[in-house]
Amino acid sequence: MSQSDRNSAANSLAGKRAVITGGGSGIGADMALAFAKEGAEVTITGRREAALQAVAEQHDGIRTAVVDVTDEAAMVALFEKIGSVDIVIANAGAAESAPFAKTSFEQWQRMLNVNLSGVFLTLREGLKQLNDGGRLIAVASTAGLKGYAYVGAYCAAKHGVVGLVRSLAAETATRDMTVNALCPGFTDTPLLAASVENIVTKTGQSAEQATAHFQSTNPTGRLVTPAEVTATALWLCGPNSGAINGQAISISGGEV
Repeated sequence: MSQSDRNSAANSLAGKRAVITGGGSGIGADMALAFAKEGAEVTITGRREAALQAVAEQHDGIRTAVVDVTDEAAMVALFEKIGSVDIVIANAGAAESAPFAKTSFEQWQRMLNVNLSGVFLTLREGLKQLNDGGRLIAVASTAGLKGYAYVGAYCAAKHGVVGLVRSLAAETATRDMTVNALCPGFTDTPLLAASVENIVTKTGQSAEQATAHFQSTNPTGRLVTPAEVTATALWLCGPNSGAINGQAISISGGEV
C-alpha cells in the first residue's frame, strides 16, 4: 500500500454518521460532499428543500431534512429520528449589517436566534445522540474572535458560539468526545455574495470594490475557500485529533 493509500484509509469516515446544518449551500454543502466522499452517512438540514436536494443529488451518501434550527421541537424530533450519530456540525447561520444605533431589536434577535440559539439546539440534541469518540463542531467566524464594525449583533452571536463551545468542551472533557469551533475569515460563499450585493446597493460601490474590501481583511489578500474550512473539519473528525478540544480555530490567513 502506498503512502497516499495509507493516508486515504486513515482518514476514512466509513461507518460514521454525520449531521450538518445549513447544508444546502456554501461551507455546509462543501462539507457534506467531502464527508460523504470519505464514507460518512451524511444528513444535511436547512429550510430550502430544493437547495438541499441539489446537494444530495451529487452523492448517494447524503440525505436531507427540511428543518429550521431555531425551532426547538423540530430539532428535538430531527435527532430523535436520526438516532445515534458520530459527527454533528452546527453550520447554519445568517449575517445582517447595520450601524449599531440603527440595529433594531428584531434584527438583533434574528442574529442571536439563528447564529447562537440554533447552534445551542444543534449541539444539545446532537450531544444526546453522540456515540463514543464523537465530534461536535460549530462553525463560528473570526467575528467570534474580534469585532467588526456594523455587524454588532452578528459578532455578539458568534462570540457566544465560541463561549458555548469552550464551556461544553470543559463540561464533557472526561468523555470520549471533542467540541470545537471553526472560525473562518471572509469566505467565498453565497452568504458573502449577499453581503457584497448589499454593499453595492447601499453605497454605489462596484461588486469588485466591495469584494476587494473583504479580501483586504485577510493578510493573504484573498478570500478563504469553503474547501479550507472543510479540510479543518475533516482533520478534527479524523485520527489523532482527540486532544484538540475547546478550541476556536481561526481559518483566516493570519488575520488577528
